[in-house]
Amino acid sequence: MLVDYVNFYKREERSKYIFEKFQKYFGKKILDVGCERALLKSLLKDVEYTGIDISGIPDICLDLEKIDQLPFYNSSFDCVICADVLEHLDNLHLVFSELLRVTRKYVIISWPNNWVNARVPIHRGYGSFVNYGLPVEKPEDRHKWFFNISEAKHFVQEQIHKNGDVQLIEERVSEKPKFPLFRQLRHLCYPKQEHYLNRYAHTLWTVLQKKAIS
Repeated sequence: MLVDYVNFYKREERSKYIFEKFQKYFGKKILDVGCERALLKSLLKDVEYTGIDISGIPDICLDLEKIDQLPFYNSSFDCVICADVLEHLDNLHLVFSELLRVTRKYVIISWPNNWVNARVPIHRGYGSFVNYGLPVEKPEDRHKWFFNISEAKHFVQEQIHKNGDVQLIEERVSEKPKFPLFRQLRHLCYPKQEHYLNRYAHTLWTVLQKKAIS
């Protein structure tokens, strides 16, 4: 399991991370699902970019929760990117399948570990944390799923098992930077990797590849 010690304080930082870590998969034609302000686009050269979202500055304005399928033919893109999006969608399973359908080769997905943000507030009795809770006014957006690193990994593995023409080719996690000694102490307290990652890793990144390239 690859580990990157990084935190994303701004959306620009996440886009730069995606570019630096995964650009070898981009190819010549990219679909950015949930692109918001299409920040990744500014980093690309000689790549045909399409961004979709319900807000921001997408190329195609689309409410992912109101679709039966994405408006693209099978295998339309070399790479499909979906970063911090699926947890916002009631129809997560449908959209996940659509990501696989419209890619020709690669799908890059980030899965946020909600346990990280919830652990301390719940333990200390704060009563609320970001993206959940019961706000007075209905929010424009919120998380619809509450999962950790283990559940996200299991979901991906089971989807691969169900869909025989895809395989997992890269898996990495992001953890907030800490002094090495502090991390070592954490590992001593939680020696089992699964428990450690559920407690401290804030994002799982998975890269899926189509076995048969059309």
